Amino acid sequence: QVQFVESGGGLVQPGGSLRLSCTASGFTLDGYAIGWFRQAPGKEREGVSCISTSRMTYHADSVRGRFTIFRDNAKNTVFLQMNSLKFGDTAVYYCATAWGCAPNLPVSDFGSWGQGTQVTVSS
Repeated sequence: QVQFVESGGGLVQPGGSLRLSCTASGFTLDGYAIGWFRQAPGKEREGVSCISTSRMTYHADSVRGRFTIFRDNAKNTVFLQMNSLKFGDTAVYYCATAWGCAPNLPVSDFGSWGQGTQVTVSS
């Protein structure tokens, strides 16, 4: 069975940090680009960051300079390091696979979605 498990979410104060993990089971990640997305209540799912098989990265304007994406193929895991968190970063975060990281990370390019992990930024 092919699936992702996202973890690492939680409650954090503004300015704080979290590291999210996306671990695959049933397949190996090293042949795919992996994207992180988020969805806040009442809003559409949006692309946050993506890393290609050659480790090229893409970040949305809203997180560039604050978020870092990296992969550890030996652990079959992709990480999203989130620093300087803001209220607007509150959402459920998901990871998914694609063949590449197209600009603006179209949701339709991605598949094999995980169940998500909640990130709440609150004082």
